[in-house]
Amino acid sequence: MSNPLLQNFNTPFSTAPFSKIKPEHFKPAFIEAIKLAKQEIENIVNNPKTPTFKNTIEALEFSGQKLERISSIFFNLNAAETTSEIQKIAQEISPLLSEFSNDITLNKALFNKIKKLYLQKDDLNLSTEQLTLLTKNYKSFVRNGANLNDKDKAELRKIDTELAKLKLQFGENVLAETNAFELHITHKDQLKGLPESVVEAAQITAKQKSKSGWIFTLDYPSYIPFVTYAEDRELRKEMAIAFGAKAFRNNKYDNQNVVLNIVKLRHKRAQLLGYKTHAHFVLEERMAENPDNVNLFLEDLLKKAKPAAESEFKTLSEFAKKDGVKKLEKWDSAYYAEKLKKKLFNIDQEKLKPYFKLENVINGVFTIAHKLYDLQFEEVFNIDKYHNDVKTYKVTDTNNRFIAVLYADFFPREGKRNGAWMTSFKNQWIKDGENSRPHISIVCNFTKPTNTKPSLLTFSEVTTLFHEFGHALHGMLANTTYPSLSGTSVYWDFVELPSQLLENWCYEKEALNLFANHYKTNQLIPTTLIDNIKQSANFLEGMQTLRQLSFGILDMNWHGKNPTNITNVKSFETEAFKNTQLFPDVATNCMSTSFSHIFQGGYSSGYYSYKWAEVLDADAFEFFKEKGIFNKQVAQKFKNEVLSKGGTQKPMELYINFRGKKPTNNALLKRAGLLK
Repeated sequence: MSNPLLQNFNTPFSTAPFSKIKPEHFKPAFIEAIKLAKQEIENIVNNPKTPTFKNTIEALEFSGQKLERISSIFFNLNAAETTSEIQKIAQEISPLLSEFSNDITLNKALFNKIKKLYLQKDDLNLSTEQLTLLTKNYKSFVRNGANLNDKDKAELRKIDTELAKLKLQFGENVLAETNAFELHITHKDQLKGLPESVVEAAQITAKQKSKSGWIFTLDYPSYIPFVTYAEDRELRKEMAIAFGAKAFRNNKYDNQNVVLNIVKLRHKRAQLLGYKTHAHFVLEERMAENPDNVNLFLEDLLKKAKPAAESEFKTLSEFAKKDGVKKLEKWDSAYYAEKLKKKLFNIDQEKLKPYFKLENVINGVFTIAHKLYDLQFEEVFNIDKYHNDVKTYKVTDTNNRFIAVLYADFFPREGKRNGAWMTSFKNQWIKDGENSRPHISIVCNFTKPTNTKPSLLTFSEVTTLFHEFGHALHGMLANTTYPSLSGTSVYWDFVELPSQLLENWCYEKEALNLFANHYKTNQLIPTTLIDNIKQSANFLEGMQTLRQLSFGILDMNWHGKNPTNITNVKSFETEAFKNTQLFPDVATNCMSTSFSHIFQGGYSSGYYSYKWAEVLDADAFEFFKEKGIFNKQVAQKFKNEVLSKGGTQKPMELYINFRGKKPTNNALLKRAGLLK
């Protein structure tokens, strides 16, 4: 049988032929593509000629393109349109891809050629982009143990295997603890304050468990509304304490030893590779560069945010006292914050939604991209799609030159994971004089239209759409020679700049006037509503900032020091939190044992990057505001120096080329209302 994944894609713009691809095509396609990629690597290794940038680094960069293309199609489908069949295939092919990756990075002959070129790099007369690619390749091999002796390589593999198991165990324990708890309510008066939709969901949960009444769980869609709206303080307390005690209950799902083992193994691995700590290893490949810079960054923000946070905490405490709450506890925070916000800003999501019809918001973001970057979006119907809900667009510039294909997938369905993300089905690169353009996708989960109403977005969903579209611009406007340096292939703490920057336009009258029309009357959004949105954006910002900083500080304490002598997770955490604590401590609660971002996900030594990217976007947007939010010169500068350059240079160099100077925290603090 002919496999469409292994043929040339004879489709408009060489897009993926989704209608011809069947699940059974994937595994044979992967096996064949891995075989082809291995042969390409062998050709590089066995080339008898002296290694050159072209026959080694460039050849390696453009090897495995068929495998890359198949992988992007498969894993994007697994996220946006999965089935049990696709999930089974994922389990089967992931080990094959992992093994293939190890075969490359542990290929001694290949590494020797790369190393030889790296040691001669100053004499090779390379462009900035070529030098970046050579350095990136060399470092990637070294950071995966290529320079180690055989004994240490074996030790590294052992550590990596153990860490993989521990991270999996950490996540499984948190999930088991989350699933083990339920708050079962049988008296209706205990539901006071809860929105109708939340009560309805709790009733459905109870029915599914063959129980009467209502069941609330520690899953976010159940937990967050409960602690935000439930009037019964004792029940809020029960929920909050259960949430904070996950995997910290000295039972079979306890994560205390798992945490200690993870941090100690990470430290051991870093030392094996020649680094002082795990944070030194991680941050070498980030804008922040080293733990000292991260700690200074966090300390500076803490110094400025803490007075505001303490003042807000006092205000919130006084507000709660009117309700008879003598001492504000963790389980009171969300409840009284919501009440105070309503009182101060008169914000009602239901009144805002009619101004944000999905189609209008899409047209709005397209118009803004046109005004800033000269892009044009035309919906086309000749591109194959993986689901009927998906919209496809041909993107051109004002000279009608083809820029990209954009897929947009907006509604939830079975087989699609939660959340919102941007991804690509094909990178951009330049080869043999041809600029091969990217295929970019944005995926969200917004409310579907009904028989009586179109899809109307909450303001939070509007900012989500702009956020993902900011990432999409980074992908669509890519203009680099090499695919692995193209688009969003940048340092972890730089990738959120284009996305977070574009969110700023959602708060500007000049931008909202382009698309925020009432879906029935076509009336423009009233200025009073825009003012309310802007004012409420900074509500309790000091407390929010302090909370984010506390997580970043805890992360750096775990990973930026030698953890060998740590024996007690709770007391170590308490010490790390001492400068950021507002609420009284709860002895039976521990953050670290369920801090999945740093112990299961990819954020170890990287939690600071949320705030880091905010500093960049606030500083960059200040430049736009100085010149006008639709100023062509500033926009072109951002396009030429940031969006089109991908990872071809160090991010700080790109940022300075755009802004003319390094960013400071001041713009963020000013925007957050923490600096007058």
